[in-house]
Amino acid sequence: MIVRLAKITLVASIALLMTLIALNNLTDYGSNFAFVQHVMSMDTTFPNNKGLWRAITTPSLHHIFYAVIIAWETLSAVVCWIGVIKCFRARSGGAVEFHRAKDVAMGGLTLVLLLFTVVFLAVGGEWFLMWQSATWNSQPAAFRMIGTTGVVLLFLSLPDEEIENRKLL
Repeated sequence: MIVRLAKITLVASIALLMTLIALNNLTDYGSNFAFVQHVMSMDTTFPNNKGLWRAITTPSLHHIFYAVIIAWETLSAVVCWIGVIKCFRARSGGAVEFHRAKDVAMGGLTLVLLLFTVVFLAVGGEWFLMWQSATWNSQPAAFRMIGTTGVVLLFLSLPDEEIENRKLL
């Protein structure tokens, strides 16, 4: 039972983290909007680099891109929370039942991984050359999220054993 509870708790920790990230972006819109604006405008990358043609300086597009990020963060949090509830309800069931209950949580964790890999590493880091900015580079933070979430996803995906005493929790 402890392994199942550990899996559920770790998914809940990612759900909480994503909830707080989305909440912070909604309640302090301007702080991280400035981040999106600078990354997309490429105004702090190396001067005269050959990738500046990719820069997007239209404020409405910055707002749309930021809204997509916030929506993705929110969706990831909601899906992870639903996965936590589904796994918690199946915690005392058989191994097959608990394994089937993990599908939503695994989907939520995958959404988190995709957000930080696609949006922050691929689009921000490589397309908009965020890595060139000393000020507006979130690649280390994105990699921490990928690493943490990836470990949780791997742990969650491990097979579960049957529980002998189902009266534990």
